[in-house]
Amino acid sequence: MPINVLGIESSCDETAAAVVCDGREILSNVIATQVPWHQAYGGVVPEIASRKHLEFIVPVIRRALDEAKLTLADIDVVAVTYGPGLVGGLLVGLSAAKALAYSRQLPLVGVNHIEGHIYANFLAHPELTAPLVCLTVSGGHTTLLSIKELGSYEIIGQTRDDAAGEAFDKISRVLGLGYPGGPAIERAAKEGNRKAFTFPKALHDELDFSFSGLKTSVINLVHNSSQKGEELSVADLAASFEESVVEVLVEKTIRAAKTEKVDKVLLSGGVASNQYLRDSLLAACQKEGFELFYPPKILCTDNAAMIACTGYYRYLKGNIAKWDLNADPRLGL
Repeated sequence: MPINVLGIESSCDETAAAVVCDGREILSNVIATQVPWHQAYGGVVPEIASRKHLEFIVPVIRRALDEAKLTLADIDVVAVTYGPGLVGGLLVGLSAAKALAYSRQLPLVGVNHIEGHIYANFLAHPELTAPLVCLTVSGGHTTLLSIKELGSYEIIGQTRDDAAGEAFDKISRVLGLGYPGGPAIERAAKEGNRKAFTFPKALHDELDFSFSGLKTSVINLVHNSSQKGEELSVADLAASFEESVVEVLVEKTIRAAKTEKVDKVLLSGGVASNQYLRDSLLAACQKEGFELFYPPKILCTDNAAMIACTGYYRYLKGNIAKWDLNADPRLGL
């Protein structure tokens, strides 16, 4: 019998619900974005995010069931993100998932948001097997993982300060490009010279990341030029900044794959939708003889299909949550 998993995701500013059959077939994947409400502030405002999750959660779940042409009676498992993320948003999704699971006496599975991003690759590439190295890069996380078997992760590198996506948002704001910063920087960079400016790259001999120095360097350049009355090319700044971030991500990922002696590399997380990062990492992997996998862009951003997929495999392993499952905003892998 097929197993239909209802996934719920509300860790940041996307309210999402999806139905996935047997961990592979996406029957529906509904995402309600909150970007218009956060744009005026240049970033996510937790209180606004929580209130919008409350407003959107029930309609989004209903639409996910409708698009899957199913009812709650057809759902076998409820999977929900319980961390990491913004605690207010997590609690909204978790409360909805508990209510649905309890009312139907269904198994409840708690899912780590970062693990969900990893499993998005398995929705797109059913043939994937471990061992492999995964770069997860988003607004809140920049992490290199060694995955020797599914469900078992070793962190071999992570950011010591800003995540790459967070740096994109901050620099976009400084350059007046708006929010969300990743797509804005990417659009502007297409018209710029990637070699126009040279910015620092930290932790050369390690697999850990640091983007605070790069961010500060860009901000200081912009402020100093403004004080002198000099006009800088926003496109060149965006392109040079993107080049610096991508170069570090690619170099360390390739080094990690060599260190772990694997031939498969995964890319996941919101920043994985950046086309320049995809192209650069693909070229580097091909040069070294590695196979690169990444999900379609709709599965790179926060979504519930990846949560349902992860929940399915956790359910098969017997990882059923108790009813006192709580949100954990700092949840680690």
